[in-house]
Amino acid sequence: METGMFLDYYGMNEQPFGVTPDPRYLYLGQSHLEALASLYYGVESDRGFVALIAEPGLGKTTLAFQLLQGMQQDARTVFLFQTQCNSKELFHYLLNGLGVDAEGMELVTMHNKVNEILSREMLAGRRFILAIDEAQNLDSQVLETIRLLSNFETSTDKLLQILLIGQPQLARKLASPELEQLQQRISVFATIKRFGFDDTCRYIAHRLQVAGYTGDPLFSNAALRLIAEHSQGIPRKINALCFSALSLSCAMNRRQVDAGVVEEVIADRDVEANYRPPKPAARPVLTAPAPAPVMAESPSISSYLGKAKRILGRWSTGVACLAACAALGAGILAVPAARIDRIVQASSDAWTSVHGAPAPAAVAPQPDANPSAPVSAAPAPAASAMDDSSVSTVIVQPGETFSAIVLRELGSNDEQTLDEVRKMNPDVADFEHLASGQAIRLPLVSAPRDSAAIGEGTEVAGKTPGTSHIE
Repeated sequence: METGMFLDYYGMNEQPFGVTPDPRYLYLGQSHLEALASLYYGVESDRGFVALIAEPGLGKTTLAFQLLQGMQQDARTVFLFQTQCNSKELFHYLLNGLGVDAEGMELVTMHNKVNEILSREMLAGRRFILAIDEAQNLDSQVLETIRLLSNFETSTDKLLQILLIGQPQLARKLASPELEQLQQRISVFATIKRFGFDDTCRYIAHRLQVAGYTGDPLFSNAALRLIAEHSQGIPRKINALCFSALSLSCAMNRRQVDAGVVEEVIADRDVEANYRPPKPAARPVLTAPAPAPVMAESPSISSYLGKAKRILGRWSTGVACLAACAALGAGILAVPAARIDRIVQASSDAWTSVHGAPAPAAVAPQPDANPSAPVSAAPAPAASAMDDSSVSTVIVQPGETFSAIVLRELGSNDEQTLDEVRKMNPDVADFEHLASGQAIRLPLVSAPRDSAAIGEGTEVAGKTPGTSHIE
């Protein structure tokens, strides 16, 4: 909406919530009144340095303009906005503010020119006030140059009054040891605080009145509370919310701004929510290698048998462990070992892999060994030394590799183990490209038997160790 339509709709003479520091729109809350009085007293008393420090958007610049405007009758003033500069550029900006073309002047020449102007103003009976906005941007060297400007003085009067205006970073910078001399010369530190709810309402009403509005309350009480809460009492944020709310309410043909309009404005001004980039999709955490893709054709019978063999093998091993633990916990073995073997054996051939091979001999402890350390079992014989009774057969599943099969079945896939398995399978042409359903012969790895649960020398009847199969 154009500004003209905005003003005509609400019957105003000018835009009430502008962004320029117009002293006419300055609303003096309690902290503003105290800050203005402190600054005025510091300048009138020829204290040399005064400082105004406040958060962004609280009206520091507007308050400084109000101070300088009130002293125009008996003082010459210069207001500097450009503070990202070195010492020479600072003098350049100062002379330009005084109407002097400083192009091509050296620093010493500019320094003398400033001294000349200050002396002339003193003889005319006028003060000279230099206000420097955004002073927190000045580096330490330039701040030291500004301190030296205060040396323009006579035995009885200061020729130059300097007002430093900045954010809280300026106070932290002045507190550093390298700027202690400048800090000592600042006689007044004025601050401005945020508005509360009451001051926020009075601030809005004051600006509407200065703009020429004379109608009924333009903002509902609920809308004012939302503005005060969301702006956190910062005048610059209050201006932005009020301007947007009036524009939207006018577009909706509403004479009063209600809470719904303010809520919509707040949502539209939520920059972080409106322009936050979408979060990238979370990467899945893989705890195991992804399974190979299933082929479109029906799986072979051998693949089903291989899968069933592994599942039943793990299940039967778990049953055997539970049966043995239950018997040991009771302190007796109520069922004969041969009976236990036959019960578990009926579920799978995995029991054969547990009991089919002879138990490895225990390694005798060394003389210096720790008597409390467990006795380790002797390593299993190499695959090449095993006979047919110590061989098992594994069916290759889709996507399985030779190295992965050996690691899963034997617990190791070092080069020596791989070489022994290759020797046991002379009919395999290419170990790097195994076909699904292909049979691989492996040495049978057997676990030590529990002599307390199964008598030594007990054999499992009815099964021949060797090729794994399912009944």
